[in-house]
Amino acid sequence: MSKGLTKSDRSDAGEYDYNLLVIGGGSAGVAVAKEASSLGQKVLLLDAPSPHGNTRNVSGCGVSVLKKLMQQAALLGQSLKDSAAYGWKLQQPVTHSWSELTDALQQRVKELSFDRRQELRRHGITFLHAHAELLDPHTVQATDTKGEQASHTAETIVIATGDEPHYPDIPGVKEHCITCEDLFFLPHSPGRTLVVGDTGEALEAAGWLFGLGMKEVVVMRPSHPPEDSDHKVLRKLESHMYVQGVNFTYGYMLTKVEQMEAGSPGKLRITASPPGGILADEGEYNTVILAMGRDACTQGLGLERVGVKLNQSTGKIIVNDEDQSSVSHIYAIGAVQEGRQPHAGLSMQAGRLLAQRLYGGKHTKCERSSVPTVLFTTMEYAACGLTEETAGQRFGHSNIEIFHEHYWPQEWSLPRRNKNSCYAKVICHIPDNHRVLGVHVLGPSAGELIQGFAPALRGGLTKEQLDATVGLHPVSAEVLTNLTHTQRETEAMLVQGNC
Repeated sequence: MSKGLTKSDRSDAGEYDYNLLVIGGGSAGVAVAKEASSLGQKVLLLDAPSPHGNTRNVSGCGVSVLKKLMQQAALLGQSLKDSAAYGWKLQQPVTHSWSELTDALQQRVKELSFDRRQELRRHGITFLHAHAELLDPHTVQATDTKGEQASHTAETIVIATGDEPHYPDIPGVKEHCITCEDLFFLPHSPGRTLVVGDTGEALEAAGWLFGLGMKEVVVMRPSHPPEDSDHKVLRKLESHMYVQGVNFTYGYMLTKVEQMEAGSPGKLRITASPPGGILADEGEYNTVILAMGRDACTQGLGLERVGVKLNQSTGKIIVNDEDQSSVSHIYAIGAVQEGRQPHAGLSMQAGRLLAQRLYGGKHTKCERSSVPTVLFTTMEYAACGLTEETAGQRFGHSNIEIFHEHYWPQEWSLPRRNKNSCYAKVICHIPDNHRVLGVHVLGPSAGELIQGFAPALRGGLTKEQLDATVGLHPVSAEVLTNLTHTQRETEAMLVQGNC
């Protein structure tokens, strides 16, 4: 691992204190800072302290880690149930300690934070826990946790402050609801839980809670699935969760949250309006979790003062294809960019490439097509490339062919788990030699499976090449090498009643 350069090796920042000043210590900010430092630049990284203290100071990349760990906790619960089919004799009852889980997650956050500080130190990067505000185009005022202020100047500034959970303007929401990120640090079991939101995060949280033994979990999905998701696959995921025991309500809008009893957990009354809003329904829950999207963390940075243009409705920074804002020496990467996909891996890649363009003499821009994505639901959903909806809009539905199949993982066979839950589909462009436009997998470890398809799709993978691939028997990925049924055939059979 590179240890960075010594101070004597670094280039002179000239009239400025630093060559590069990065605002934001998440995955994108750390990536651009490390790469710039390795290229000989003097770098300052400012990261605003968490209002909840050091145990909650976790970057966007760290949130992904905690999601993966929470998913694993829930999967272990299912494995315990399956173990009897494999001959294991467990002493009953097997119980789960919520507080021990969240204590372990908090310890992991501390480890990630320590590792990050050590890594920045090894690269010779100056790191400050401080809120940043632009005073002029090259000057940033840093305010630490004690309220002490200091000004720093830099030739180039990068904004990488990420995003945070959205709180809607609904009575009682800020006072009584928590977010998915709060769940990682909740000191007590959430009890009967309502998860509100049409995002993937809502499905993740609901799956974890049910897997960890919560007796009742309800997901309120106010509207349609997100535009960047494949609607049919998400519906299959929701159906699987419903069969497992998670309840769903569709079309209702949360309108009020009231506290009935304090406690750990307490008791909340929620009011929601059904489609049409004629009557209002009420319900009682111990915990209400919001998963209603995320807001860019750009307020209070002084961006508009120095001429950086924002999308006024989203608060995100408008950038060109070089990640450059309306102010030529101020750049933005990660979730604060307008019109770009929020994605930890993509943000890190964009950060590294930006530093290489600025200081390494390179010209490579971040490749934003065929980026693999994953939902850490207990039934994992991973995808790479286009959704069915996007492919149809872009190329015409008559010009795409969808090959799909339900499959049964071998590890599910002995406990006799549902044969029709796991699913794979490949979306192809017919006129272009059935070039693969998208791959979608719903099943165990789908994220591990999908990673290799990113370079294959960018390289023009065709269905013929996929079919010619030798499958690794009997692993789940084998299903993608032997897809023969098309969605058109399946839908025709359903219409004819021959399914």
